Amino acid sequence: MQSPVNPSFRDSSVADDWEHALISGNGRQGALCHGSPDVLRFTLAHEDLFQPVTEPLPAPDTAAALPHLRELLAADRFRDTARAVCDIAVQEHPGYAETRWIDPLIGAGTLTFTPDHPGPGYERGTDFTTGVVRQTWAGVVADAFVSRAADVLVIRITGTGGTVAIGPIDGTPERPIDYTVDRSGDDLVLTGRFGGELWDGALDGWTVAVRVRRTERSVVIVARTATGTRTPADALAALPAADFGTLLGEHVPIHRDLSGRVALDLGGHPAQELFDAGRYTIISSTGTRPPTLQGVWSGTYAPPWRSGWTIDGNLQAALLAVHSTGTPELMPPLFDLLDAQLGDYRENARRLYGRPGLFIPAHLGTHGRQNHFGPIWCLTLWTTGAAWLARLYLEHWQHTGDREFLATRALPFLREAAAFHLEFAEIHDGRARFSPSYSPENDPGQTGDQATVDATLDVQAVAALLRGLLTITSILGVDDPDAVRWRSLLAALPPYRINDAGELAEWIDPRFPDNHEHRHCSHLYPFYYGGDPAFDDDPALRSAAVRAVRARLRWWLSEASDEMGYGLALLGVAAAHLGLAEEAYAALTRIGEAYWRSNRVPTHNRDHMFNVDLAGGYPALVVAMLLRSRDVGPDGVARVDLLPALPSAWPSGSVRGLVARGPVTIDLTWSPDAVKAVLKSDTNRTVELTHPRGATTVRLTAGDPRHLSL
Repeated sequence: MQSPVNPSFRDSSVADDWEHALISGNGRQGALCHGSPDVLRFTLAHEDLFQPVTEPLPAPDTAAALPHLRELLAADRFRDTARAVCDIAVQEHPGYAETRWIDPLIGAGTLTFTPDHPGPGYERGTDFTTGVVRQTWAGVVADAFVSRAADVLVIRITGTGGTVAIGPIDGTPERPIDYTVDRSGDDLVLTGRFGGELWDGALDGWTVAVRVRRTERSVVIVARTATGTRTPADALAALPAADFGTLLGEHVPIHRDLSGRVALDLGGHPAQELFDAGRYTIISSTGTRPPTLQGVWSGTYAPPWRSGWTIDGNLQAALLAVHSTGTPELMPPLFDLLDAQLGDYRENARRLYGRPGLFIPAHLGTHGRQNHFGPIWCLTLWTTGAAWLARLYLEHWQHTGDREFLATRALPFLREAAAFHLEFAEIHDGRARFSPSYSPENDPGQTGDQATVDATLDVQAVAALLRGLLTITSILGVDDPDAVRWRSLLAALPPYRINDAGELAEWIDPRFPDNHEHRHCSHLYPFYYGGDPAFDDDPALRSAAVRAVRARLRWWLSEASDEMGYGLALLGVAAAHLGLAEEAYAALTRIGEAYWRSNRVPTHNRDHMFNVDLAGGYPALVVAMLLRSRDVGPDGVARVDLLPALPSAWPSGSVRGLVARGPVTIDLTWSPDAVKAVLKSDTNRTVELTHPRGATTVRLTAGDPRHLSL
């Protein structure tokens, strides 16, 4: 079987480097397809190919110094607090004298095809529905995809013969790598072996096996990257023997099932294509692990921030739309990664703070130890990583209704995350205090000092964690011995602060002035998800959140901003949650104009740095403008708002397959004259529904779609 290739976009630009390549991937392996009619290049990567560069160390043993650190913070000696941690670390191990990074995600090699017949008329495009990249010129067609079924890159070139070669990616690795290429007829095997002394658990190398088959009409290439070294014969023997059509026929239904869960029609508005491009990128880069900063693609030995997983917002943005767009199976790879590193997180909590529970570093890679920090980027002071990630467990349950997951995976993780904060938070005069604290990656008043007390995010994330635990135990009928302590800490959390400008403050402690000229907006965390009861109950607080969104957006829309587009997506999602349609649309417009290249892959800064966080954030922002849902509590009632932030630029449109918390699946069609919706639930459920024309209560029968004309 051969499925037709129908590129979702067409582009005539020639990509001289991997950052402008077209992408294909199955989550485990990625291919960057670039080059020209003179030579086609396919740069390969693998989700586990992190070069061992920096040996992991135990987190610094700063637990005994916690009282001193708190004294320094109380005395406004914020820079000294961060420096004190670094001094302790260096005294313990000289390796902390310089910043320690996680290991880099590197490219596995570049496969080249040099055609016998180059020519004019080059065009390229990617079919988002099949994952096939097509490049054409002068009667030549080159199709490539990474098979979900066979776990190989498959390439077919028709209209010309040519020469196939394989070699290392361009550049110089940080530590030596020994490369060999073995040839058997047309078949090739590249082997990379990491040099130097390796520590226990470090990867020793990898292979790229390439099989080439020629006919009168085509050249078919099948390649697989595998981590760990093996003999060339074994690497080649593991490749599938099927032909191109069979491999494509096995792959397409799996990919199309994921890509087709949601269909958006905005009448040709540019957001429609970028919505599809973003979903394609995240689907293609989620394998047994979640997407790294670069997804599952790398053409360098030194990716920005070493790629890996950054959990103070980046990874959360990348995964923000997987539930609402009907692909919940893309979330468990994150939980599997966290499970694999739980021992490190527990050790971090013990060594850094002498507390039980979990401390998850902002940067994760081949290990979970807190090794990356410094006197400015004082990341040992950010204690909220586990609490924020706990929200994703709740999101998974809210969008799937999976009670087994709730009992066996969500509840244990949330309990351990809460155990840390039960011991870490100080209670003074009935109010909890979080010292030290850190609001990712901001410095109050642009002082350059990031060590703080009582970041608003800390209170918000811990509150959501505790409320989630109380909800879970109620639903499961669990009488948890810590429930009294959860309620006690929840009641002791301080109220949110409104600053002198009437904005929701980023720090509850009034010593710390807001800094709106910043890429993060972590104090708007509740509005990325199901909200926060405090803002529903207090109009003044909600108004302060609106002012904070607008203040941060003014900077983003100015020429002064040029960084981290995913932060603008999160700001837009918060705006949409608050019903600010035009503000959300302004964020969406700036993202579309400044942060996407012609290969339909987003960048970290404006046209700078291949980065996939925004590929998840952009679809999440579109969804947030069309659908808002609140957390479902023990009563099982779903609270859903249709078109909460519909911009004037989208007077008509439709979307099929969105998923609200409940879960409730929703199809939606709107025009200036009418709104129509189809709601469906797998269980009997009451839905409290609001929409632009009013509100209604809908009772759903399990499995039966309910058609509404509003």
